[in-house]
Amino acid sequence: MSTLNSSNNRPRAAEQAAGRELGIGMVGYGFMGMAHSQGWRNARSFFDPPLRPRLAALGGRNRDAAGELADRFDWPVVETDWRALVARDDVHVVDVCTPGDTHAEIAVAALEAGKHVLCEKPLANTVAEAEAMAEAAAKAREHGVRSMLGFTYRRVPALSLARRLVAEGRLGRLRHVRARYLQDWLTDPTAPYTWRMSRERAGSGALGDIGAHAVDLAQFLTGEFVSGVSAVTDTFVHERPLPDGGGTGAVTVDDAAVFLGRLDGGALASFEATRYATGRKNALRIELNGDRGSLAFDLEELNVLHFHDATADTVVQGFTRILVTEPEHPYLEAWWPPGHGLGYEHAFAHQAVDLLSAIDAGTDPEPSFADGLRVQRVLAAVEESHEAGGSWTAIPAPATAAETA
Repeated sequence: MSTLNSSNNRPRAAEQAAGRELGIGMVGYGFMGMAHSQGWRNARSFFDPPLRPRLAALGGRNRDAAGELADRFDWPVVETDWRALVARDDVHVVDVCTPGDTHAEIAVAALEAGKHVLCEKPLANTVAEAEAMAEAAAKAREHGVRSMLGFTYRRVPALSLARRLVAEGRLGRLRHVRARYLQDWLTDPTAPYTWRMSRERAGSGALGDIGAHAVDLAQFLTGEFVSGVSAVTDTFVHERPLPDGGGTGAVTVDDAAVFLGRLDGGALASFEATRYATGRKNALRIELNGDRGSLAFDLEELNVLHFHDATADTVVQGFTRILVTEPEHPYLEAWWPPGHGLGYEHAFAHQAVDLLSAIDAGTDPEPSFADGLRVQRVLAAVEESHEAGGSWTAIPAPATAAETA
């Protein structure tokens, strides 16, 4: 197996890039494994990426469960040990779709083996793990090995368009950012225990599971970073029945988090993440207010972006509802005629295409592991602030080259 420390110092992934095809090895077969499988498949069906993804191997400890997903999406091989998957000569990209407690070990090993890496969010369970991953990514990049973090909502066309409008100065100087991610799948106290309720497995609860998306989108859309927070979190149900009927499991993560923040450009920010918002299924809502205009988005209407131009004649001012389905909008040229909306799954194809394009071009894909580390620092500051009674907690600026890449 070719590694970064091999005599010719050239990773196998870079060698394969010249062959116009990359073998994908994915670790994980749950909800995210299905979404990523569909993304890789649609990337080669609807787009014409410069490197063609080929499903090579699926990794999962439960061979039967992994085999079911493999049959659905035509993964030709199932490996029950992720180390065997990483070592395969026909795997050039390792896609990590496992719980957060395994992200660091798998991703670092893959990067050191010269494999490109796509890792699901949040990057890790702790800042220390995230720092190690960002450092490994920085070292691998020196040898042409790329890494990307799966904050997939960046690839929703309406949000990509929102970023473009902000970058063009349409909002002017930002004053407020409001970001909320609201779900209700845990409102029933008898809902069964899952790994997402264990701090050891998930790192945190609603904060890391969905709050991380809100933080990343705020930083992505504005091009700025959260510099400090004041936070409170809560756990509403402390015990849940185990799925096998054998008693209960202790919930050791937050059920909800609410925090105020400030961006390093000066704007005020507010964030909320909960899995107890009765009636809200997947309501990721974000609004940006500037001195020249505003933007508003709700994932439950993911083909729509609301834009207000405060510089227009006051007689006609108001929010404009933009249906983001035109071929001029981000990613839409490859899909359906105008007015034919996209869904949740499509952003995963956009993610795959962007990674393949970056590998081919020899450029760094976004979001990077350094971006993931910045989000991880915000999550850690939220928990620190809560433990300190909600006191203002500053978030340190990036200290090393690995953190700014």
